[in-house]
Amino acid sequence: MNNDELRSRMEVKNLSKYACPYSKGERLKDEELDFRPTFYRDIDRILYSLAYTRYLDKTQVFTHGGNDHLQRRMTHVQFVSKIARTIGRALSLNEDLIEAAALGHDLGHTPFGHLGESILNEISLENGMGYFNHNIESVRVLMNIENYGKGLNITIPVLDAIMCHNGEVALGKYEPVKKSKKQFLKEYELAYTDKEVIKNMRPMTLEGCVVRISDLIAYLGKDIEDGIRCHLITKEDIPEDITTVLGSSNKEIVNTIITDIIKNSYDRNFIKLSDAVYEAMEKLKSFNYKYIYAYAASEEEKNNVRKIFTTLFNVYLEDLESENKDSIIYTNYLNNMSEEYLKTQPKRIVIDYLAGMTDEYIVRQYNNLKETHK
Repeated sequence: MNNDELRSRMEVKNLSKYACPYSKGERLKDEELDFRPTFYRDIDRILYSLAYTRYLDKTQVFTHGGNDHLQRRMTHVQFVSKIARTIGRALSLNEDLIEAAALGHDLGHTPFGHLGESILNEISLENGMGYFNHNIESVRVLMNIENYGKGLNITIPVLDAIMCHNGEVALGKYEPVKKSKKQFLKEYELAYTDKEVIKNMRPMTLEGCVVRISDLIAYLGKDIEDGIRCHLITKEDIPEDITTVLGSSNKEIVNTIITDIIKNSYDRNFIKLSDAVYEAMEKLKSFNYKYIYAYAASEEEKNNVRKIFTTLFNVYLEDLESENKDSIIYTNYLNNMSEEYLKTQPKRIVIDYLAGMTDEYIVRQYNNLKETHK
């Protein structure tokens, strides 16, 4: 049996007419096919990437330790993948495309979650590097940073689904928008300079729409559980007009929303929520922001994280500009990178390096720096 026959046997069969076929798996660069279907090969490349391994020690919501049951970035992406594949299977969509995008959607997330992202965005803007958004950095990781600066040559539909996954913006209906490779790349580049581009991004595939809503489903109920574990809220605090529609536990919330999506989206070229479930979901998101996310980090923690980021950014930038080859930005990062990546602007290199760090690593580097400058 040759590669073509093996690949055909491995492809998901009986796809919906609205699903993305494997033949649409265009890559940034042409390459020889092996026995794996296009999007299946993307799964492998993302799963074995260094950035994927670092999910293990990256904050999801809560920056403080002491409770091993609080979810981390690694568990979040697995929840997104499982929820998205459940919806995808029910709607006969391309599960390989869904899994690749779900597993890769947060690769560009900073240490300390959205707190770290907001601080790095401030630093990026102050230094003329444009907006920093983790979904855009996730695409950059796969195109320009992984594989020692050569990229992983992931398919355009997967990169696009990752870029457009923004789960912080909820919609009642998600419809794919047709794009060419050129249009995808243009949208990616514009995201650095135009704030509105991020808000208005829409995936090019129905699978990308599934990943986007699944990101939201994955964190809403789970963050309720973590909020309870951190004694920020109790289950009884959740308003009754939310619980009567969605339920009061993560299990109930996830099951309700998934079922609602499948019923309202089957054999259609869009992903839709019923009005009642969408309204309740929006209320739950607002509840989480008001009573959980606003208190996920204390002011002291926020100030400490800001100091860590700004200090390291300034030190590493100075090291690059003075060509201090003993700096860890050389020894731990740049010395292994490709000639093409080394042409990157120094400020962008520092942003990439900081964004890729785990919580423990960035704190360790900051503490080491303080020790050497006593």
